[in-house]
Amino acid sequence: MRLHRNLTDAVIEGLGMIFNDNHYADKVVEKQLKKDKRWGARDRAFIAETTYEIVRWKRLYAEIAEVKQPFSVQDLRRMFAVWAVLKGISLPDWSYFENTPQRRIKGKFDELSKVRKFRESVPDWLDVLGEEELGNDFWTRELRALNELAPVVLRSNTLKISPPQLKSLLQQEGIETRLLENYPEALELSERANVFSTKAFSNGLFEVQDASSQKVAPFLEVTSGMRVIDTCAGAGGKTLHLASLMKNKGQIIAMDIYENKLQELKRRARRNEVFNVETKLIDPKQLKRMQNTADRVLIDAPCSGLGVLRRNPDAKWKLKPEFLEQIRKTQQEILQNYSKLVKSGGKLVYATCSILPSENRKQVDEFLKSEAGKGFVFEAEDKIFAHQSGYDGFYMARMRKNN
Repeated sequence: MRLHRNLTDAVIEGLGMIFNDNHYADKVVEKQLKKDKRWGARDRAFIAETTYEIVRWKRLYAEIAEVKQPFSVQDLRRMFAVWAVLKGISLPDWSYFENTPQRRIKGKFDELSKVRKFRESVPDWLDVLGEEELGNDFWTRELRALNELAPVVLRSNTLKISPPQLKSLLQQEGIETRLLENYPEALELSERANVFSTKAFSNGLFEVQDASSQKVAPFLEVTSGMRVIDTCAGAGGKTLHLASLMKNKGQIIAMDIYENKLQELKRRARRNEVFNVETKLIDPKQLKRMQNTADRVLIDAPCSGLGVLRRNPDAKWKLKPEFLEQIRKTQQEILQNYSKLVKSGGKLVYATCSILPSENRKQVDEFLKSEAGKGFVFEAEDKIFAHQSGYDGFYMARMRKNN
């Protein structure tokens, strides 16, 4: 690979925004890709992939480069040089790569790779927490998997097309996929590609959704005609999946605190030809009126997001111990409040994209011991880990309301 100055500068500028200005990596990459209309697909891929890779391995590369935050432009260039040397990429004869100690970089990499927090590039506190909650060996395997590049998985919109038909249609558009065993609506891309530019996407034949996330909606055990409430719907990935499982019959109320996310859900629903979804901004008075009315309630709770680090590697640098303490309180409050929407005989599913027991089963157990949880019986749970499944880390628990 030959490095180009304008592409390298775009990466380094983007890293400054992510590390020093605390901007989200996906937004920064999106902005950087628009800097030069002359860039082709390969150029854009280089910027995106290199930025994410250096974000993923920030701690390791910073230790090797002997730099600390806030990073100067020269610091970021040194980290970029570390990335290039470890990738076996020849450094060009540019002034800011002069005197790069290539042998020392490789030696330091070998030395630091013996220590998990450096090798897997995580903050000290997170490494300690993961070991405390999951055990040394399990955390080591899971952390390694969470640093791998996530596959691109699609969910067929079965309201309009079957997975084999979608596979064939995408093949005609030059995109190769494979059907996934045990994930009835999923197709995994054989090679990364811009699926959003396909006719199949514009016609609402699929959504991009990780295989683990695709397990949540079926876990609710919905049938056509039910009244279902998705309490933390966001932009509606699971809402749309529920609609397809219910064959567009019955009612789904998708709720969130952010209007812009619900607007995006509406737009996606139109493209998917989903007609049984009603969106509502969360309002305490409205919640009271909705008590004891739902056959099924989904709480896809806000969480640490540790199960999806592969696709959001900057999250491990933004995450703080105090946020985790607060989010656990929020999770329990949401369980206490939204469980009241389930009617007698109905079911509640609590889900997170976290791998920590303190955000998952411990929250469920605390809820079941509480006054609000007395009428509920635990039915089942599914703990999904990246190193076992090959997909995102996820958790889901189903409870039935008896009275």
